[in-house]
Amino acid sequence: MSISKGIRAVARSPSVHKAVTADTLVSMGYPAAGTDTSETFARKLSAVDRCIEILSDSMGKLPCFVMDSRTRERPNLPLLQLLNVRPNEAMTPFIRKKVLETSRQVSGNGYDWILRDPRTGRIDELIPVPGHLVQPWRDMAGRVWYTVTHPWTGAPMKLPNEDICHYKAATRDGLTGVATLRRASETIASARAQQQYERSFYESGGQPSGVLETDADLGGYAKGPDGKVLTRSDGSAVKLKDQLRGEWEKIHAGPSNSHRLAILDLGLKYTPISASNADAQFIESKEVSIRDIARYFGVPLYKLQEGKQAYGSNEQNAIEYVVSTLHPIVTQYEEEMTWKLLTKSQVDAGLEIRINMMAELRGDTAARGQWYKDMLQEGPFSVNDVRALEDLPDVPGGEHRRASLNYVPLEDWPELSRLRAEPQTQEE
Repeated sequence: MSISKGIRAVARSPSVHKAVTADTLVSMGYPAAGTDTSETFARKLSAVDRCIEILSDSMGKLPCFVMDSRTRERPNLPLLQLLNVRPNEAMTPFIRKKVLETSRQVSGNGYDWILRDPRTGRIDELIPVPGHLVQPWRDMAGRVWYTVTHPWTGAPMKLPNEDICHYKAATRDGLTGVATLRRASETIASARAQQQYERSFYESGGQPSGVLETDADLGGYAKGPDGKVLTRSDGSAVKLKDQLRGEWEKIHAGPSNSHRLAILDLGLKYTPISASNADAQFIESKEVSIRDIARYFGVPLYKLQEGKQAYGSNEQNAIEYVVSTLHPIVTQYEEEMTWKLLTKSQVDAGLEIRINMMAELRGDTAARGQWYKDMLQEGPFSVNDVRALEDLPDVPGGEHRRASLNYVPLEDWPELSRLRAEPQTQEE
């Protein structure tokens, strides 16, 4: 079943709820268009854009698998074809997860539309829907519904809870998430103001402003060659000092006019205003903004090419990123997909959808190698278990697990010690 067919089928459904309006979205915690929490505004900051890209890329590259929580076996269900091969006709699995996580960060909510075969109930496609097109709500009985606004026709579609996988950011009521951009709105607005100040500084030639001085009287109005007073488009008269300022900026303002030779007449004298201590500390304030933004997203500074770069600390930061930032996000995805994508009988049988976070650590060869070594020596993993995590085929004899004999219960130590000493006694 194609995406377009699925959309048309649901859109024809007589069971619809009211369409999503701009006022409704704002009341739900979504940023209004044109405000300082909008995605377009915020992602003009390189730190914000990179944080969203890092998190969405991290989620996009993590593969899914189904595990039996009772036996730890991994059954190969047809659902894995959707999760790891092709979720819908337009997207790869990586793009689907990237779109979901981007929407969760930007709007506070990521939505997966589950399209099922109406005859068999089998899941045919998983379609990410932009967060601003979906409105969750409860009916009088407390049941959760979702109103999805058709992205092309604008028609509202009422979908039951079981047809939407909902991934939330920070939430107050458990029904809707609050976007990271909204929670960090003041920090983002401050950083954008710094960015705009810097742009203005360089557009002015990269130099501080100055003062033009003259002993002449500039209190009159500017006149043209015909002797008439010059006027603006609104009919107001142009003052002589405004004309002088405009002529100066036309010649000397902007990067292309930087350090251009100035010729002063009429007794004019230009005095530049020296940079203040605040200007000297401008770079430091930008670094503080980057750190604040990184805290909101939970992204370590080294991933933003900021802070001190040291292999040892970066390795620990990478582990902290996986444990503290990615793991909670992954847990929510796993729980929501398990409940919505598996059947009730499969859930009752102990099946769970899991996300393999080892893909996030593939770049750290030393850490991964040490972890494999520990798992092999202590017995949890076999050689084939390790090869499976590295996408390698099994080898003969690789299914056996090993454990060290150096550690024994204390009550068995005297007997084992005596047996170890016996051969030496016989040789003597």
